[in-house]
Parts: sequence; structure tokens; C-alpha cells
Amino acid sequence: MDLHHRTVRQDVRELGELLGDVLEVQSSTQAFEAVEDLRTAAIDYRDGSLPSREPLRTTLGSLDSDLEGAAARAFTAYFELINLAEERERVRAIRRSSQQGELADSQQATVASLVDADADAETVQRVLDDVLIQPTFTAHPTEAHRKTIKAKLRTITTLLETLDERRLTDAERRQSWDHLEAEVTSLWQTPQVRDRAPEPEDEARNVQWYLENTLFDVVGDVYAELEDVLAESYPDVDVPKLFEFRSWAGSDRDGNPSVTVDVTSETLERQRSVVLSKYRDELKRLSGILSQDAAWITPGERFEASLIADRQRFPEVASEAEERYPHEFYRQKLKLMRERLERIGDVRPGGYADADELIDDLEAIDESLRLNDAESIADVYVEPLIRKVDTFGFALASLDLRDHQQNHTEAVGELLEGQGVDYRDRDEDGRIEVLTEAIVQDADVVDLENPGDVSDTTERVCKRFEALRRWQREYGTDAIDTYCISMTEEPSHVLEVLFLADQAGVVDLPGDSGLDVVPLLETEHALDGARRIMGTLFENEAYAAALDCRGNTQEIMLGYSDSNKENGFLAANWDLYRNQRRLADITDEFDVQMRLFHGRGGSISRGGGPMHEAMLALPPETVTGEIKFTEQGEAIAEKYGNPRIAERNLERMLDAQIRARRQSMTGPVEPTPDAWIEAMETMSTAAREAYQGLLETEGFIPYFETATPITVIEDLNLGSRPASRSGERTVEDLRAIPWVFSWTQSRCIIPGWYGLATGIDAYLDDGGSMETLRRMYERWPFFKTTLDNAAQSMARTDMEIAEVYAGLAPAELRERFFPRIRSEYERASELALDVSGRDDLLRQDWLRESLDRRNPYVDPLNLLQTRLLARDERTPSEERTLRLTVKGIAAGMKSTG
Repeated sequence: MDLHHRTVRQDVRELGELLGDVLEVQSSTQAFEAVEDLRTAAIDYRDGSLPSREPLRTTLGSLDSDLEGAAARAFTAYFELINLAEERERVRAIRRSSQQGELADSQQATVASLVDADADAETVQRVLDDVLIQPTFTAHPTEAHRKTIKAKLRTITTLLETLDERRLTDAERRQSWDHLEAEVTSLWQTPQVRDRAPEPEDEARNVQWYLENTLFDVVGDVYAELEDVLAESYPDVDVPKLFEFRSWAGSDRDGNPSVTVDVTSETLERQRSVVLSKYRDELKRLSGILSQDAAWITPGERFEASLIADRQRFPEVASEAEERYPHEFYRQKLKLMRERLERIGDVRPGGYADADELIDDLEAIDESLRLNDAESIADVYVEPLIRKVDTFGFALASLDLRDHQQNHTEAVGELLEGQGVDYRDRDEDGRIEVLTEAIVQDADVVDLENPGDVSDTTERVCKRFEALRRWQREYGTDAIDTYCISMTEEPSHVLEVLFLADQAGVVDLPGDSGLDVVPLLETEHALDGARRIMGTLFENEAYAAALDCRGNTQEIMLGYSDSNKENGFLAANWDLYRNQRRLADITDEFDVQMRLFHGRGGSISRGGGPMHEAMLALPPETVTGEIKFTEQGEAIAEKYGNPRIAERNLERMLDAQIRARRQSMTGPVEPTPDAWIEAMETMSTAAREAYQGLLETEGFIPYFETATPITVIEDLNLGSRPASRSGERTVEDLRAIPWVFSWTQSRCIIPGWYGLATGIDAYLDDGGSMETLRRMYERWPFFKTTLDNAAQSMARTDMEIAEVYAGLAPAELRERFFPRIRSEYERASELALDVSGRDDLLRQDWLRESLDRRNPYVDPLNLLQTRLLARDERTPSEERTLRLTVKGIAAGMKSTG
């Protein structure tokens, strides 16, 4: 049975033709013909029919300002549409493989791996009890789509699904295409570029959209599938909570002064309102199902007690329910449950105190149904809702607070100075002593509510911690219980946050701590000093007491982005890997449970890439079962925008974590050969020197400014957070996202591979062998994943286009840098193929097909962008076109930063 009526080629072709028709009608025949000339010239050059890009350049040179804008808009819209076509193809692949029983990394495959490993039920239960996967959505400014554009693209997605999966009459098919034409026309007429930067509230709503419209619905399906498959081989194993979603949107203060206490308050309130509304809708739907007559059922003691308690709680509502549903106990109960949901956060009493109370009511219904041989109803309708409540609670997604350590240090120093305590001038040991004594004593040291005449920074910090106490009282501790400290370099940076939480009443040792304090280790100094930082904390009286209150679990965040920007791709990956192992040793030594928080970006150079493979490539000793990682920018839309793809993404992450946890638990863990460790040390040292040498070469910053569109990217309204920390033009000051974004636009993605060739050659020159590297690639998941990710970045790099961007730089700088970059790229490509044994940098045929499909259409945008960048002065129309080329290239590359 063929599940689908269309192919990706058909979708791409017909959507392209539809866009062409819209272009001609909405713009002009001249614009249509110009775009066709650009398109065919780019394709002909890529397939070898033309010896050069001169016809493409000639056509671009003949365009006036209006036609340049039309061309940029046309190619940008084209990529928006073929991205949907490729998303539809991913859905086809998932459905076909599932139907044929050939879906890799599926729930069936997960359980089969446990059976093949002879895992008994006790082992499987222990593995599942340990697993907790926490995707954490951030508001980092890498999402190049406007919300309005995304809404239109979702509508087009639904229409494509209808055409592909439903059996339609000719009239129905014509009607669907009429709707498609209308949506594409509307897409064309809608501005692609934001007129203003999004506010933090906009970013929080964006994250909320995916939670509300996709993940809320698919989570129950993931659990149901796992339970069904497990029941065949492990009928006595219970499936615990496996997923928890978190967010930084609306609460991440680091580098973003727009994220205020009011913004966080609004985010918490809105998220609670959304999830409670979802639950009310679910209970209303359930009321339509549970229409059983009391004469035919035996409710059971638990259900009866629950119903009686609610009747006593709301006698008037109970009377209404009994009058409306006189012999339908389940419907009466559901009516009363909706009343309890309505009263959460209300001045009226009787609302649910927490999500556990709602789960208790649902479990009473579930148990009653099963007592009456209605297991099918309980399995299909009640159990998935219990899973949703267990996953999303009353918060939808728990918020993490975050700020830079300097702000805490300034605030603590100023507050203590106001109490006559010298903090700022003390050394590290002295600061730890002061903070520890202040935390363990009963009396407060400072007044956060009335701090006096203090700096703006200190006032903001005080307001945040005072608000944290209110937030936890109003929304529950689980709604906002984590505080991440950027640029943690010393133990005192962690104790400062614990001190402020203690003064706010969020922490009251030794009995209670409502906060996980999470150090973010992202610099080489911090990572190398991990033992000093964490060991000091674990031995500290105050911190050990707080840790004990939090289940003796220490969350540690690793920063991928700044580590890469500081050290280069290969050295950063190795530093992170070996420091993860070091952190595992430290936590084991102090008998502390570790939860690693991986601060991954969307791009390869910022820790991106397939999450499933990344999880399997982690050091085995770090796999405790719990894992947390950031999801950012366009990666959120790609992974969670489509329900089927979102479900598949969760399924693959669960497969990887279960496999990894079982292996780490049952072992034995095969030690990494010393020769491989030594090889990585040699390669990473040389790679770091090469990368830092490039950045430190005189003239690099002016080259970067002229050979990439960084100046344009800084002015784009992509996010509420500034592109740089202080406005200075240095690599150190620039945030990792615009750094990677700029190189991606110029098709010279050096953050994803520069230094790789120098590193490997240094190892070979030092007596290393290619055979050893090949064995490392075959047998060591870390090395294989690292090399494959670099190869993917190299495959997406185009040195011929990059050379055009280099031509924008002054001749002296161009000759100083571009040959050096190209030489490293060419040698790295050669070595990657040699080590992997492949003929192509890409190992996935579908990705090669996608790049081949996209490249001819990205080329005109790149060349148009360079023409516009080369102009000393640009009209407002040209500025808009230039910014639109950035959006179009991002859509074509399916990557920003």
C-alpha cells in the first residue's frame, strides 16, 4: 500500500512553478524573466553546461533596484517553500519506514536492543528510572523567520499534507491548489524582514507556540508507543517520567537588559494560563467520552472518595453537575475537576495546589475504568492525559534564570559593603569564607527588598531574587527552580547566587533549597579549573547542605559556542569531551549525581548536529541517565514544527539515552586507548594554535568585517539580545551566533572546520599513522561524530563563492587571509575523506541531494549580496534588499548561527 501520492521532486517543481506564476502576477513579466535567467544560469554553471558564472553576473549587473528586490524576494520565498517540501519528504520517509518495520532508532528498535543484550526486567526498570531528557528552549537570536511568515508556512504545510496523504476528488484537489495559490500569494505580499526587533515577550510566545501546538499533543503518543512495545517483552516494567521541557525565553537575563522581572512574571502567568486551558479542553473532550451510566458501572472506592470530596468542596457546582448528568458519575467528576482548574491562581478557594493533585484525580478515573473492563478507554484517553500533566505540570515549561557572574559579584560586593563587610578586596578564599558564614547563619545579612542607594545593576539583581521568592510561591517551585551563571570562573561565583537566594528566602538551610545553582563552564580557564571550582563547592559547608536538599544532584552546564569561538572546532570539541570525563571523575569522587547541561547551538560549530548521534558519542562515564540540552533558533522549528517530526525527534533521543544508559550501567566500559587520547591531544593543540593564530594575525578583524556581512547581521531584527556584549569590534566581544552566522552567509564556514587539517597533519608528522585515525573513526563514536560534523560543515562550504566575498576586502588583507583559509579547507577535505574512507564529504544521500538542489538557488543570492555590500552608499530600497538576501541565504542554507 502506497501511503503517499506525491514525491519531493514533484512538490519542489510544482511549488516553484506556482511561485513563478505569483511572481509574474504580483511583480512583472520582466521580474519573472530576470529570475528565470538567474536561475537557469546558476543551474547551468553547477551542472557544467556553462564554463563560468559570467552570464549570471551579467544578468545581475543588468538589474535595477526594483528588480534586485524582486529577485531577492523570489529566491527567499522559493527556499521557504522547498524547505516545506523537504519537511514533507522527511514525513514520508518516517511513515514508510514505520509501516515496513524498518525505522531505525524506533521504540521497537530500542526494546529489541534491550532484549538482544539479555537485559532482564529489573535492569530495564533501573534504566528507565534513571532516564530524564530535558530539551531547553532558548531565545537566542538565530530564528530568521517572522512569526507571521511561520504561520503562513504552517498553513501551506497542512495543504501539502492533504494533497499527499488524502484520496481527493478532482474538485477537492483543485480546491486545495486554489488555497495553496492564495497562501503563496499572501506569503509574497507579506514583508519578510521585521520592522522592529522582537521583544522578549515575542520570543517567549514563539517558544510557547511549539510547546502548545506540537509537543503537548505528541508526548502522550511517545509514551503510549513505548508502553505498547515494552509490554510484549517486559510486561511488568513501569514507564516513569522520561521528558521534561524547560525554557530560557523570558528569563535569560545574560546580556539582555530587556528581560526584566515584569517580562518573567508575564511569561510565567501566560504559560500557566495556556497549559491550564489545554487541560480544561482535554477534560471537556474526555467528558464527551466518559458517558457511562451509573447503573452499569462500579465506580470503586478511590473514585467515590474523590467525587465525594469534590462535592463537598463545591456543593453548588456539584448540584449543577448532578442535574445535568444525573446518572453519569464520570461527567460529574470532570465538571468538578474543570472547576478546580478554573480556580488555580484565583482568589476563590478550591483550586488544585499542584499538578500532582490533578494527576491523582485522573488516576482515580483511570482505576475506575479498569475496574469496569474499560481498559481501552483508559489507555486511549486517560493515560495519555496523565502523561501530559506529568510532563508539563502547571508551568508548560519550567523556566531557568540566567545572568552573567559579574552582575552577581557587583551586587554582592555593594550589598555587603553597605553592611560594613569588605568583600570586593578579598581574595577568593576570603570571599568564600564570607559567603559561607552568611549563608549558614540564621539572620539575614542584607535587605534585598530595600537595598538602599545602590547601582542599577545591584538593584536589578535584588529585584530578581525578591521576585523569585514570589514566583515560587505563586506558581510553584518547579515552575522556576534553576539559576544558571554565565562565565563561571570561581567557586565564589556559585556561592554568590546561593547567598542571594538565601537572603531572598528561596533557600533556608539546612532544611530547604528551592534552587538548583548551575555553573556554566565555557572558557578554557573554567574548563581546566573544573576540579578546583566543583571540588571546592562540594567540600563547602553551605553548598553541600544546599546540594543535599536538591537530591545531591549537581547540574553543570558546558558552553559549546564560546568554547568554539575561543579555541576553534577541533580543540573545543576535545576540550569539552575530556572535561566531561573530568567532571564525571570529580562528581564520583564526592559521591554527587551529575546532570550535564549541554549548551548546544543550531550549527555544527556551536555544538549542533544530530542529537541522537551526539548523545551516543558522549563519554560513557558521564551518562547518568539525566541529560539537558539547549534547543535554539531555526533548530526548534526544524525539530518541533511538524508533529510527526517532533515525535520522531523525541523517539530518537529516547532511544539514544536508553541505549547509552544501559551500556554505562551494565558495562564494562571499554577504556579509550592511550594512543587515541595522545593523538587527540596532539591534534587539538596544533588545531588550537592554527585557529588562534589566524584570529590573532594583524588585520583579521578588518578582513572579517569586509569579507562577511557581519555589519548587516548586527542590524537585523533577529532577536531582542544585542549581537555583541559591549559594542566593541573584537572577536572576544562578539557573540558566537553572529560570528557563525556571518561565516555561514559567506559560504566560508571556518568555525566548523578551521584547524582540522593542521591538527591531523601535526599528528601524522609526529609519527602518527593514518591507520590509527581510521580505527579511531571506526570504533570511537566521539571521533567519528566530530569528523563527520566537520565534514558536513566543509560540504556546506563553497570556496568559489567565499572567494567572491574575500574580494570585498582590501587586496592586502585578501592576499594575507584567503589563501591561508582555502589551503586549510582543501587539505581538511582531503584528510576527512582519507580517514573516513568515503568518496563524498557527506555520508547521507538525502543531504547531498538537498545541497545539490539548493546550491544553484543560493548562488544568485550570494552574488547579489556581495554586489550590494560592495556599494559605498545604498538607497533604502537597496538596504532592504540586502537584508532580504541575508534571510534568503539563511533559508537556503537552513542555518543562521
